[in-house]
Amino acid sequence: MREHNGEILKVIDVVKTFEGIDALEQVSFSVKKGQIKALIGPNGAGKTTLLNAINGIMRPDSGHIYFLGHDVVGLSADKVAHFGLSRTFQLVRLFTINNATVLDNVLLGAHMNLNPSLLESIFRRGKVGKIEEAARKKAIELLEFVGLGGAADRIPTALPFGNQRLLELARSLMTMPQMLLLDEPASGLNDTEVEEFTKLLLTIREKGITILLVEHNMKLVMNIADDIVVLDFGKKLAEGAPQEICANPEVIEAYLGTQNTEHGAPR
Repeated sequence: MREHNGEILKVIDVVKTFEGIDALEQVSFSVKKGQIKALIGPNGAGKTTLLNAINGIMRPDSGHIYFLGHDVVGLSADKVAHFGLSRTFQLVRLFTINNATVLDNVLLGAHMNLNPSLLESIFRRGKVGKIEEAARKKAIELLEFVGLGGAADRIPTALPFGNQRLLELARSLMTMPQMLLLDEPASGLNDTEVEEFTKLLLTIREKGITILLVEHNMKLVMNIADDIVVLDFGKKLAEGAPQEICANPEVIEAYLGTQNTEHGAPR
């Protein structure tokens, strides 16, 4: 299947069952280049399972997933990443082996584009070549971009939780992705951090990177999403612009009705 209509990602009739329970039941949707698209729904709706299927962590039982025209079902996560798809996780994953620093963690995002000597240079602190030095320069630029410019030499686990999420985002950007999958990136952030993170995501979109995010913070979702998919018990309940989703009776009953609203938009 070739890319068409500006679609960078197309999910078609994806099914995933765990021990007889339908985690995903013929879910279909697409994401256009340059969009910020959100996946929302109650806990257990299948959102993270869907992200896992898209980026190759888990193979769906049936259906198709096309990224940039490539059918990625059955491909490993590394192979999917080579096509330009990068991922962050609900639980932050940071590396601390051999006293790895914040900068080292970002550099790990470059492993697909460099030879194995990069990893050796990170963990042996050895002399690096021009390519590796260019990678370090890029990593420092990304730390500045996400607001961690002064933290390059720190131990990642010593960072405040919100900064750990920013570090994981910088590492994902280091892969030079065409699309980011973000799994609850605002989880655990305070209101000020959420506001700054919202601005950062909009800036990333301005750089031409498409975003698909799972998020429970409805204020963030409604402020930045161009389009929203609602999942409920593994089924696609609705899809549309934020205003349409806010006014959808089924969505209100299944999900939005459990949250406070103001001016028609969840807070």
